[in-house]
Amino acid sequence: MEGPPEEFGSGYRLLSSVVVPRPIAWVGSYDADGTPNLAPYSFFNVVSSSPPVVYFAPGGTGEHRKDSANNAIESEAFTVHVVTRAFAEAMNATSATLAPEEDEFEHADLDRVDATHVDAPRIADAPVVLECDLYDTQEIGAQTLVFGEVVYAHVDDDLLTDGKPDVRELDAVGRLAGNYYASTDDRFRLERPE
Repeated sequence: MEGPPEEFGSGYRLLSSVVVPRPIAWVGSYDADGTPNLAPYSFFNVVSSSPPVVYFAPGGTGEHRKDSANNAIESEAFTVHVVTRAFAEAMNATSATLAPEEDEFEHADLDRVDATHVDAPRIADAPVVLECDLYDTQEIGAQTLVFGEVVYAHVDDDLLTDGKPDVRELDAVGRLAGNYYASTDDRFRLERPE
């Protein structure tokens, strides 16, 4: 079969099913009243290493933006947790549709603490947390891209080799499509050609 994205159900269906696995940004933020929010987004990646910038792209623009985007824009800060296999169930629990005044940290039974350098919450025992200052936003179609400059990082000592993050120690979870996820426990190596 071939054709425009609509032939496959929708652009979302096509892209979310074939651009896999996608890393998950588990975004922590505070609203204007100080209510914490925690939600996962699989439209997420690195934009730049210098300055270190990441982005996540929740659905909705304008008055239809997701709480995470609104909070990050209003507070100019957010945290990004790397989802590991040990936190996969809790991450899934935070994807539930809750009222804006409800606390996803409590809903998923996660210990919340304030970030160290930005005005945003984080999961106390998450193995990797990136603290971000809002860098920029951009609306593309039905998505609001939220860019954050990483100003501080928390990386569990168990994930380090010689003081540097070691991908062999990080059991990260990625999003496939529908209810399917993948983890990084099945790794292989290819030498990069010269």
